[in-house]
Amino acid sequence: PRAEDFDANLADFMGENELQSLASELLGQYDQDLASRKDWLDTYIKGLKILGIRYEERTEPWPGACGVFHPLLMESAVKFQSETIIETFPAMGPVKTKIVGKETPEKKDSAVRVADDMNYQLTEVMKEYRPEHERLLLSLALSGNAFKKVYFDENKRRCVSPFITPDNFVMPYHGSSNPWENERCIQIVPMSSNELRKRQVNGTYLDVDVAIPAYPNTTQIQESENRVSGFSPNSEDVEYTLLEAYIELEIPGDSKNGIKKPYIVTVDKDTGTVLSIYRNWDEDDETCCPEQYFVHYMFLPGPGCMGYGLVHIIGG
Repeated sequence: PRAEDFDANLADFMGENELQSLASELLGQYDQDLASRKDWLDTYIKGLKILGIRYEERTEPWPGACGVFHPLLMESAVKFQSETIIETFPAMGPVKTKIVGKETPEKKDSAVRVADDMNYQLTEVMKEYRPEHERLLLSLALSGNAFKKVYFDENKRRCVSPFITPDNFVMPYHGSSNPWENERCIQIVPMSSNELRKRQVNGTYLDVDVAIPAYPNTTQIQESENRVSGFSPNSEDVEYTLLEAYIELEIPGDSKNGIKKPYIVTVDKDTGTVLSIYRNWDEDDETCCPEQYFVHYMFLPGPGCMGYGLVHIIGG
């Protein structure tokens, strides 16, 4: 491959100092975006403790005392999830079509074919679509946010639409709630050593040594959810944590007149190793508009890019 090849991994053609500088800047922006949503995050973590999912042995005010949390939050979330899944995923399939302009027999037949094909894809081919959507709805009610990533999976040879938890997706808090309208958004991607190696062998990532972390990487929300549910990660759960940044950059030789263009940059969070840099626009698009992969769902809009859920609006 050459740097001129549109789908080439540009990290192959950049110097080590350039890659280190890019990784350092990206990690700094990631920490900055995490800090900007600290208040939203703290409120959600506190709210998880009062879901009442885990039974706790109490010693205060006396040993064996009964501790009860009112199930209001979980009841409300389950009700929202159960009612919304029926509306968004009816028995006939989630896709409906609308004819714009004058209706003709040809347009009507085309609309029926499109709806039937897309419903077949979502209900039969993409087996994970409904379970992932149900998980999304429960998280949406509680946290106020949920994300879906829609893309073509090269390994499965079909489209996929996985649910991404809000703790695994980071945007500038005071930016837009639409991921593609921000100068950057970052997906946190846990990855096994075997999957990382497969991507290095097939040329998706640079074939460089990446040190295995000594302990499992978990976000603050994951740690709180583990405590609530009683789950304890062990050493076998150690995974790489990659930051997949959808970001606008000025790369020498690829940008002109100081104008930034959209790229997808993948960095190992623990070592700061850049694994890939890909162009993120259509080759024939002269305006270089970024490709859109993410859908952001919000329960209630908030003052920043993150929405509010039941945990936030219940107050103290």
